[in-house]
This record gives sequence, C-alpha cells and structure tokens, in this order.
Amino acid sequence: MADLFRKHLRRLVVGGVVGLIGLVAVPAVALAQEVDPVMVLGQQVSLLWVVIGAALVVFMQAGFALVETGFCRAKHAAHVVSTNFAIFGLGFIGFFFVGFALAFGGFSYSAFGMTAPVGRALVGSGDWVFLWQGGWALSGKAITPAVLGFFLYMTAFMDTTATIPTGSMAERWKWKSFIVWGVFCGAVYYPLFAAWTWGGGWLARTWNSMSLGAGYVDFAGSGVVHAVGGVAALTGAIVLGPRIGKFDPDGKPRAIPGHHIPMAMLGTFILLFGWFGFNAASTFAATDVQFATAATNTAIAAAFGAITGMVWITRRTGKPDPGMMANGMLAGLVAITAPCAFVAPWAAAVIGIIAGVIVIESVFFVERRLKIDDPVGAISVHGVCGIFGVLSVGIFSNGSYGAGWNGSTSTGVTGIIKGNWGQLGAQALGALVIIVVNGGLSLAFFKIQNRVTTGGIRSAADDEIQGLDIPEMGVHAYPEFAGAH
Repeated sequence: MADLFRKHLRRLVVGGVVGLIGLVAVPAVALAQEVDPVMVLGQQVSLLWVVIGAALVVFMQAGFALVETGFCRAKHAAHVVSTNFAIFGLGFIGFFFVGFALAFGGFSYSAFGMTAPVGRALVGSGDWVFLWQGGWALSGKAITPAVLGFFLYMTAFMDTTATIPTGSMAERWKWKSFIVWGVFCGAVYYPLFAAWTWGGGWLARTWNSMSLGAGYVDFAGSGVVHAVGGVAALTGAIVLGPRIGKFDPDGKPRAIPGHHIPMAMLGTFILLFGWFGFNAASTFAATDVQFATAATNTAIAAAFGAITGMVWITRRTGKPDPGMMANGMLAGLVAITAPCAFVAPWAAAVIGIIAGVIVIESVFFVERRLKIDDPVGAISVHGVCGIFGVLSVGIFSNGSYGAGWNGSTSTGVTGIIKGNWGQLGAQALGALVIIVVNGGLSLAFFKIQNRVTTGGIRSAADDEIQGLDIPEMGVHAYPEFAGAH
C-alpha cells in the first residue's frame, strides 16, 4: 500500500513539474514566434503595389500595338496588331517554364515578402553568377504569393523586350518565324542579361569584383528591357532586309507613311500611362516614397522629350511631324527608365532633351547611312536611347538614393557629377555587354532561323506587296476599305 502511494505521489510531482514548465515555456515560445503585424502589413501592401505595377506594364502592350499598327500601312494592320497581341502569350509561356528560373532563381527581396530565393546558382557563384535555377514552371515549395507577384511583374518587363522587334521587323516578318522568337525571348534571350543584372549576377557584383561604383545599376530597365530589345530589333531588321520599295536603286530612302497617326499618338499616351508602373513600382515597396521621385522624373523626361522632338524635327524639316513628337516622348521615357530614382528633376529634363535629339538623329542615321528599314523607329527609341539611359545613371546620379544597391557598401548611387567615374565604368560595361553579347545572340538566332526555315523568315514578296493581312492572318483589318492602302 505504501509503495502504491509513493508511486502515485511521484507521478503527481513529475506531472506538476512538467505542467509548470509548460506554463512557463508556452508564452515564451508564442512570444518568440510572434510576427510584427506592422511589418506583415507593409509586405502585403508592397506586394499589392508590385501587382498593380505589373498590371500597368501589361497594359503597355495595348500602347505598343496601337503605336506600331498606326505607323504601318493599312494592308498590314491585322498582322502587326496580332504580333503585339500574341507576343504576350508567347513570351509568357517561355518565361513561365524556363526564363524566370534562369533569370531570378536566386533572387529575394523582403520588402514585399519574398524572403528567400526559389533556387540556387546554375552556373557560377559569388561575384560570377551567370544563371540561376529553381522555380521551373513556378513549381516547388518555395513558390509563395510573393514569388508569384514578382513573377508577374517580371513577365510584364520581359514581354516589353519581346515586342520591340515587332516594330522594326513589321510588314515583312513571317508569322511562324515570329512565333519562335516570342518563345525564345521569354525562355532564353531576356533572362540572360536579366540574370547578370537584376538577378544578382556578375554585372550587378562588379562593385566588388572590379571596384566599379555600386555595380551595374538600372532602376527599371533602360538596359535590361529596352536596349536588350533594341539590339534584337536592329539585328532582326538587318537579317530581314528593307521593305520592298523602301529604297531607290541608288539607295535613297523613300517615305512609307503609316496609315493612322491618331492611333499611334493614342498608343503613345497609353505607353506613358503604363510607364508609371514600369518606373514608380520598381521601388518594390509602397513604403519607399522614392516612387514619387521616379514617377515625377518619368513625366518630366517624357514632356521634355516630346517637345524637343517637335522642335528638333521642325528645325530639320520645317514641320513638327506628329510621329517624331511621339518618338521624342518615347525616347525620353526609355532614357529616364534606368536613372529615374537617382537623379534630380533638372537632370530628368536634360535627359529628356538629349533623348529627344538623339532619337531623331538616330532615325536619320539608321535609315540614310546604314540603309536599315525600321518602320516605327524601334532601333532608335529603344536601342540607342536605352543605351543612353544606361550611361545616364553613371553621369547624372546624385547620391540621394540607392544606399547598399546590389549589396554594395555605397551610401547612394553617384555619377560623374559627384566625381564617381567608377559608376560610369559599370554602366559602360553593361552597355558593351548588351551590344556584344545580346546583339551577337540575337543576330545568331535570326540568321540560324533564317537558314533552317523553308523560304527564310521573311514573308514572300507577293504577300508583302498584297499586304500580310490576308496571306498570313486570313482577315482584313479594315474589310470595308480593303482596296485602299
């Protein structure tokens, strides 16, 4: 009996001690696991900010469609607008399965809740990361709502790159060949440079490996998006050759007017509207009020670019030319995209003015000296002005923003106006890589595709003369006026 009593007493004491430990430990564990509600709310709002930005950039596709269609002839309108429509899905599919993992498999950003990457380095490590892996087809345990929001945002940027060659190659690009480009751009072409820069690859890390400023800096994509797309627009137009009748036998260019200037001007304003998603939302954090600086600088450069384009083309030809006004605005937008968060308003105005001049001189140079046919001026707007925007970071950045950019020890991104020549070096290196590597890759792609494709990547001459709408698409854009081109 005594033994039984002692056994029960022992159980009671042990149970009481365990219970007491539990009472003490549980609050401590709960306290340790408690999450700061303010931080969580900030991440949620910032993620919403990123998704809204993505929606605005996606809407830019409508702007591209209207601009390019308006600047082309009526007999090609259904074909041109369809390339701008289809590129969203084509690029999306390539980016979904392969491109996102290659570009951003190792990327993380806690501001909107993406606290861990979805993968690791595929090639290289440390300062010399070339490509990432992880998150193939958006699969795996690491795919969170924050990752999906970031994917959507980056998809919109990629599609902008993919659509740029549809302008320079318009009115003569075989539909089946265009489809291959769309998937290739989303899967391989865009992710390459994106991995080296925004993905945390070797160009972003040149602050450490080469002591170049804060490494390659491109706030919203003058280089990563526009220049990368612009060099593809150049190489594609070279491989295709000019439109029938564009040049006289002696090489003098002939004007081939677009069929709908109001459509092109409306498209330009849609692009301006969507561009605020491009630039302002690239803060990734709704609590980072620098988005107001980025947005305002965007509008400033657009306005000064448009008016400078108007003045400069009037000086050259005696007429203001609505098309050049539109391209002047787009040139300002492209050029300010990289430095928009790092420069003062006066610098944004200067960037817009310079871009407005550059784009017009570039259009004339490409057409008259290089004998390259670009129906919408995509090479000049996106390629040339994109490179200028990249270099502008290294020239005009004033150090007021960008502390710790790319993981650097920088207290703010500064250019040569603040005595930092290293940043200009990083930007120049990035521009050189775009021209040499992306230019070489796109040229090889179009040349190989042209060789292995039956009849090449260019539409048949008879189809081009008739207009690509019926031969390629099976419909007229304007059936009531099918006989008027």
